[in-house]
Amino acid sequence: MTSDSLFSSVGLPDPANVLADTDWAALEHALGSAADAPAMLAALLEADQSIRTKALRYLHGTLHHGNTLYDATVPAARYVAAILPDPRTTRAVDKKQYDSGCLRAELLAWIASVAREVTEEAEAVCQRDGHSLHDWPPAVAIQGLRPLLFSASVPYTGDTDRHVREEALAACIPLLDDPRLLHHRRPLAPLIRKDLGTSVFWQRRAWAVDTLEAWGKDASGLERPENPLPPWADGCSEEPPFRPGTHP
Repeated sequence: MTSDSLFSSVGLPDPANVLADTDWAALEHALGSAADAPAMLAALLEADQSIRTKALRYLHGTLHHGNTLYDATVPAARYVAAILPDPRTTRAVDKKQYDSGCLRAELLAWIASVAREVTEEAEAVCQRDGHSLHDWPPAVAIQGLRPLLFSASVPYTGDTDRHVREEALAACIPLLDDPRLLHHRRPLAPLIRKDLGTSVFWQRRAWAVDTLEAWGKDASGLERPENPLPPWADGCSEEPPFRPGTHP
């Protein structure tokens, strides 16, 4: 793991308290009331792989469906951050559905997806559509959580599992749009160069170059693939950001 001396730490909440102290029934996700969220989130740590995989699908498909931020996405993000250090997150999930096959890597990928919805780029896209992230309370709340999400994710940028390392870096990059976290770009830049810059996924290699150049860091010698797409695009030419007023 990355040396704690390089990064300031924000204390993680107790995951049991996040589940117990949140009025989930008063919140909404893609299907309506989030009253089912505590059981589904707790299932992420179940011993049965099929149950874990189902819970992970719920995390992506219900609490963050279509890249949308819902009321319930916010405490869900706090819970995911809180359970990352749990040894049970090193268990497997169905590789037919999730390429890494590792729950911790997929939880980091989910944090990355949530974090990308509140970046400066996402705000610029929203403004072109006549909206602002500041008009949508869940987006504002996720922005407020960025130091916590970064503190939870950054230890895994030095993980022995390459899938986990890359997903941790993918989570940290959008979080570092936060003015409170800008000073962390310098120590993370060499890791982005080393791991994302040499990833087997060409989209990540392109993203590494784009990120380093945007941060004013050295990207010389790294491959920039032709017609690069960000790693979340899945065949699209532009990231589909959250747009206030268009959520279900």
